[in-house]
Amino acid sequence: DKMATPVLMNMSQGLLKKNMQVAFSPTKDKRNPNVAYMEAFGRLLAGIAPFLALPKEDSAEGKIRERLHQQSLESLAHAVDPESADYLYWGSPKERQPLVDAAYIAQAFLAAPAALWQPLNEVTKKRFIEEFVQMRQIPPVNSNWLLFAAIIESFLLSIDIPIDAQRIDHAIDTITKWYVGDGWYSDGEKFHFDHYNGYVMHPMMIEVLRINVAKGRRKKEELDIAYKRMQRYASFLERYISPEGTYLVVGRSSTYRVGAFQPLVKLALENTLPQDIQPAQVRCALTAVMKRMFIPETFTAEGWLTLGLVGNQQANIADSYTNTGSLYLTSLVFLPLGLPAAHEFWSSPFAEWTQVKAWSGKPFKKDYAVDY
Repeated sequence: DKMATPVLMNMSQGLLKKNMQVAFSPTKDKRNPNVAYMEAFGRLLAGIAPFLALPKEDSAEGKIRERLHQQSLESLAHAVDPESADYLYWGSPKERQPLVDAAYIAQAFLAAPAALWQPLNEVTKKRFIEEFVQMRQIPPVNSNWLLFAAIIESFLLSIDIPIDAQRIDHAIDTITKWYVGDGWYSDGEKFHFDHYNGYVMHPMMIEVLRINVAKGRRKKEELDIAYKRMQRYASFLERYISPEGTYLVVGRSSTYRVGAFQPLVKLALENTLPQDIQPAQVRCALTAVMKRMFIPETFTAEGWLTLGLVGNQQANIADSYTNTGSLYLTSLVFLPLGLPAAHEFWSSPFAEWTQVKAWSGKPFKKDYAVDY
C-alpha cells in the first residue's frame, strides 16, 4: 500500500505526470524523460497483480486491495487514452525504453487476466492491443530485451490476436542458447555477473514459454527444463541473504532493490520452491531484508522511492538509464501477496534461512551444481 498508493492514487485521477517526483541518475542519458511514468506504473502493476487477483473479502486488507484494484483499472484506462493527461509515452524506433515497460504491463495482464484485463471496457482493450502491436516498430537490444518483445507478443497470443512469431521464437531460441549452466543465463553473448537473471530472464522466459506451450507453439519439454533452471537459480537467491538480512549487491541496476528476488518469490507463489527451501524461510529472509532496506529515508516525504539501495544518500549508484520510475521494479518482490492469508507462506512460524543456520553452527544442506 505504501509503495503502490503514490503511483495509483495519482494515475487513477490522471495526475501522475503532474505530481510524481521524478529524480534522474547523476549520469542521466539522453532518453525521453517521459518514459519514467510507464516505468513506475508498469513495474508496480506486474508486482501487485497476483495480490489484486485474490477474491474480495471484508477485511482491512481486503479494503486496501479493492481500492488498489479499482485505481489500477482506472489507471490502465488513462494509460492508453490520448485525451488523458496521463496518456503514457509508448515510444518510437529511436526511443526504445517503452518496450521494456509495456512488457511489464503485459506481464501483469498474464498474471491476473480476470482482475486486470477482462474488466476493461472494449475501447480500452482495443487501445492496448493497438499500442502493443505498434511496439513491433521497436527492435529489441540483443540482450534480456528480447524477452520484452516476446512477452508482449505472448500476451497478444493469449487473447488470440495475430502475432509476430519471430519476436517470440527468436527470444526463446536465443535465451536458451545463452544458458551457461547451473541455473544461469548470460545476458548477451558474454556472461555478466549481475541480477538480470532475477529481474527479467528467468521469470519472463517462463511466462513466454507457458503461453506458447499452452497454445501448442512450443514443446512442453522446453518449459520443464527452463522451470528447473529457474528453481536452481532461486536456490542461489535464498543463499544470498545473510543472517543479518543483507544480500549480495553486485552488477548494474542495484537500485531495483529486491526485484532481484523475483524467481524465488514467483516459485513461492506457485508452490514450487526447491525441495529444501520452505515457504516460511523465504518469508522470513526477505522480511529481514526489507526491514533493513525500506527505512523511512528510502522514501521521499511524499512517499516516492529514492534513487539508491538504502536511504537517500546513494544516488551515485543509479545507472544512466535509471529514474524514479525504474525503481518500482522492486515491487516484483510482492508476488507472494497473491497467496491467501491461510497459506503456509504466511501462517507458518519463523524459520531460519540457509545462512542463519550456516553461521550459527547448525546443520544445513550442502550445495551442488546441477547438470541441466
